[in-house]
Amino acid sequence: MTLTQLRYVVAVDRYRHFATAAEKSYITQPTLSMQIHKLEEELGVILFDRSRSPVVPTSHGEELIKQAKIVLKEANTLLDMAQFTESELRGTFRLGVIPTVAPYLLPMFLRTFQQRHPGVELSVEEALTDDLTDKLLRDELDAGLIATPVNEHVLFSKDLYTEPFVGYFSPGYPLLPEGALRAEDLTGSDVWLLQEGHCFRDQAMQICGQVDGKDGQKVSSRRIAFKSGNLETLKRVVEQNNGMTLLPLTAVNEFERSCTQAVIRTFEEPVPSRKIRLVYAREHLKSTIVEAMASAVMESLPEELRNEAGRRVIDP
Repeated sequence: MTLTQLRYVVAVDRYRHFATAAEKSYITQPTLSMQIHKLEEELGVILFDRSRSPVVPTSHGEELIKQAKIVLKEANTLLDMAQFTESELRGTFRLGVIPTVAPYLLPMFLRTFQQRHPGVELSVEEALTDDLTDKLLRDELDAGLIATPVNEHVLFSKDLYTEPFVGYFSPGYPLLPEGALRAEDLTGSDVWLLQEGHCFRDQAMQICGQVDGKDGQKVSSRRIAFKSGNLETLKRVVEQNNGMTLLPLTAVNEFERSCTQAVIRTFEEPVPSRKIRLVYAREHLKSTIVEAMASAVMESLPEELRNEAGRRVIDP
């Protein structure tokens, strides 16, 4: 019996398909099938009912697969403990970041973190919040940078900073408000937002699509006329089509503010904002790397993100 065989079993249980499990494990299907068959012979138990599609674990297989997951998690724990020393942070650290944070925050702090902790092999991937938290719970990620609260019974969370929303208007926008924005200024607008699945979309809808209008009636979100999966795409489309959107402050850096033709408006206080959090599943291991990463993020922030006074966090 080997850990590799157990990983193959867990992969088949997850994907319920031998070919998909083999692809995700970066091996051929015959190799995966052979290794699982060897394990079944050693255990004297059939783990999967191959006559069904998708394949499902047998009754005995379900219990053994649960134990296999525990064994693999403990094996990872043992490896982490062996890699860790108090004098130097080292080992692999897998970080997930939501798409509306990654392109703006990562360039701020990654170089500082790598220079301070060269022994840490950092792996970074973008993922939507639900996928990211699922991967944390499956021990496929060590930490994540997200913008919504988590279930504190299953994940740990460290608040990092509060980021304001800003309005982003095309230069010829017909209903451009004067001065600081109010939520009411946006209720008659065609607001272009990210596609469903992005927490940023839900937060923006709370600001401009689900607030009380000037007549006291509940405003419908039906005015949202366009959807995209990328903030940079939204910015370009807004600029060329007399539209508007909402953006996190980091998406409009100083250089862009000085050269773009778009009009950027800040909100009046309390400014609608999002809370950026560092979340992780295991408190006892790699917690020093989590702390080091949090410190690197906080030290890299521009002054306008350090002051949280006069801000109101929007959590979907």
